[in-house]
Amino acid sequence: MITPAKIQVRFADLDTMGHVNNSVYLTYFEYARVHYFNELLGLGWDWKKFGVLVAKNEVSYLKPVLLNDVPHVEVLLESIGTKSFTLAYEITVNGELTTTGKSVMVCFDVTKQSSVEISQEWKDALEKLRKVSVN
Repeated sequence: MITPAKIQVRFADLDTMGHVNNSVYLTYFEYARVHYFNELLGLGWDWKKFGVLVAKNEVSYLKPVLLNDVPHVEVLLESIGTKSFTLAYEITVNGELTTTGKSVMVCFDVTKQSSVEISQEWKDALEKLRKVSVN
């Protein structure tokens, strides 16, 4: 299990009401993705050949995150297709869910400038993020 990404809220992240601004949450998701991908694939991964692009983002704001909060971002696998996969995010503060989100990621080869099928290595890594339901 990968430890959720721990975020330090910066003063610049805040809006005039003292909440983390809506646009900043996407940077929190990005930070968490990099954290998880480094854990899953290692620092030597060839991102130019086996990269990913964001095709779509969604954010649901449930409760505000404030300056002195310490958000933790968990990344989960929602689904895998042929060339894309969907990640789900859960941001918690002190164990309380504040924000959820999703990103559709497309596998991309920068050298060819085209989308590519998800490699088996990517699939194996991503499956470690699948949430196991307890019944």
